[in-house]
Amino acid sequence: MARLLLVILLVATIASAVAVVHKRHQHRQLFVELSRLEHQRDELNIEFGRLQLEQATLTQAGRVDQLARSRIGMKFPEPADIVVVRQ
Repeated sequence: MARLLLVILLVATIASAVAVVHKRHQHRQLFVELSRLEHQRDELNIEFGRLQLEQATLTQAGRVDQLARSRIGMKFPEPADIVVVRQ
């Protein structure tokens, strides 16, 4: 009886040790993945900031007006060309 109890305790101890090693390995893998995702998040935040700055620059009225005039030859209509339509 004592021998059976000893075998059961030994198996339980080995199973616990294997479970601990497995959980530590899993923890390391998750930590590496978390570090990678945090680095990716930081890179994306930097890129987002750059895009916001670019958007702010490109949407300025003066810049849009300048691009419309220089690239596609647009201009403001003359006052005589404006027709107001009322309902």
